[in-house]
Amino acid sequence: MTAARSSPTPAPALGQILFVVGLLVLVTVAAYHNSFAVPLLFDDKAAVLENPTIRQLWPLTEALSPPASASGAAGRPVINLSLALNYAISGEAVWSYHAFNLLAHLLAGLTLFGLLRRTLVAPALPVGVRSAALPLGFTITALWLLHPLQTESVTFIIQRSELIVGLFYLLTLYGFVRATTAARPLRWLLVSVTACALGMASKELMVSAPLLVLLYDRTFVAGSFRAALHSRRGYYAALAATWLVLAWLVFRGSGTRGEAAGFGLGVSSWDYLLTQGRAIGLYLRLTFWPHPLVLDYGTAVVRDPLAVWPQGVMLLALAAGTAWATVRRPAAGFAGVAFFAILAPSSSIVPLVAQTIAEHRMYLPLAAVLALLVPLAYARLGRPALAVFLLAAPVLAAVTVQRNRDYRSEVAAWSDTVAKVPDNPRARVNLAEALILGGYPAAAREHAAAAVRLRPAYPEAQMNLGIALAQTGRPAEALPHASEAVELQPDSLRAQSNFAVVLAMLGRLPEAVTHLERALALGPTPAEAVSLHTNLGQALALLGRRAEAEVQFETVLR
Repeated sequence: MTAARSSPTPAPALGQILFVVGLLVLVTVAAYHNSFAVPLLFDDKAAVLENPTIRQLWPLTEALSPPASASGAAGRPVINLSLALNYAISGEAVWSYHAFNLLAHLLAGLTLFGLLRRTLVAPALPVGVRSAALPLGFTITALWLLHPLQTESVTFIIQRSELIVGLFYLLTLYGFVRATTAARPLRWLLVSVTACALGMASKELMVSAPLLVLLYDRTFVAGSFRAALHSRRGYYAALAATWLVLAWLVFRGSGTRGEAAGFGLGVSSWDYLLTQGRAIGLYLRLTFWPHPLVLDYGTAVVRDPLAVWPQGVMLLALAAGTAWATVRRPAAGFAGVAFFAILAPSSSIVPLVAQTIAEHRMYLPLAAVLALLVPLAYARLGRPALAVFLLAAPVLAAVTVQRNRDYRSEVAAWSDTVAKVPDNPRARVNLAEALILGGYPAAAREHAAAAVRLRPAYPEAQMNLGIALAQTGRPAEALPHASEAVELQPDSLRAQSNFAVVLAMLGRLPEAVTHLERALALGPTPAEAVSLHTNLGQALALLGRRAEAEVQFETVLR
């Protein structure tokens, strides 16, 4: 897009803006109306049910110190604090968590709309685009809010980390933009710096925000990096200082995600980069055709460059085009840099081995794609292009409603995932566990067995197969799987407990007692402790050790 200079575009009336904001809120709430009863899924349980630091809001130091086991919130104090706020409101009832997620998504969308409305009138953009800033801003924001690719971030509770960091990322830019035209810019600059600091305490992808603000300044305001740094030296120093927040959190929690992210975990940087070539190609395809959407793609890694050469060529072309546009077409270049910069922490060379591909990583980068695509199409094709995008919005909303139905229960969510990625052992394990908890051990046995075939050294797979076999009256067949689970994961309370149950079913009570005692030594929750003490008391009673059994039953009563 070529630069053009002319008189400022007239600002839209307040009534028009309020109407657009109200419409955006209305359609987004409609798209997510059926998400409020979605149960805790996947990492939600570790972040909510098994996270003792969210049980109280005061003192704040507790809520701001998530444990390493709080998946998705670990090392991210702002995320953990938000969970503590929800726990104070509704305990383990999910409605308030979903309401918070939807509110965060809406606030991020409205911030994006404000940012777009002010950016699309910049002199760096064509006159035709500037004159249509309001409808273009509305269209981009509506597509972003309603796109089904966003459902994983909005409907999956712990993925609020994407929502919150996305909101703070956008507020960082929005505060800067408002400061450039405000009579008293300091207040807006403080908003920008504060949002940046809070974003650093929310998720690592915030690391690129200070640099992207500088690029925005150079592209749309100052005209050059030198002019931007010269005129706002103190502001950029303050933005850079927010990196210290992130550095401190990473240093303090260096082991927080040590088993899930980092080097030396069995995946080389080169293999992970190849995998991200496939991932980014998938994200871009889902932007234009959001089907099929998958909750968990598993941990598969690409090791053969020939397997992803088309995606590699495409990404190299996009990177080259972004570099060229940054110099020759700065507005388009900004969108390209934003896309790559926001994705870089999760989709570059630092392996995230627990989940090599994840749709929620596209939450904020999707805005960059739409902010480039919609104005470009409008500049070339005019109103017909805008009409097509506006007609696409309700279609996307309908798909979002349907996608939320896929999350209606754990069995439904994991059945959908297994149907789409049948060779994902983790999806099989989670489906087996959901079926066991739902009282369908025979159905669970099939998926647990498939998970064992796909990954024999998978403790949860062996464990669930053992449970399913035991619950269908086949304890002798369950024994080797329950034993293997304990061998693979001796510090697993669930593995020790289930092994003990299988041993008891086979009449091997002394061994069952040993493993129940080991399970109790692993620090069970109160609910788990009741079950373990009950089972231990029953086993001791059957062995004739009645005095010891009475102690266990008294503990249960207490």
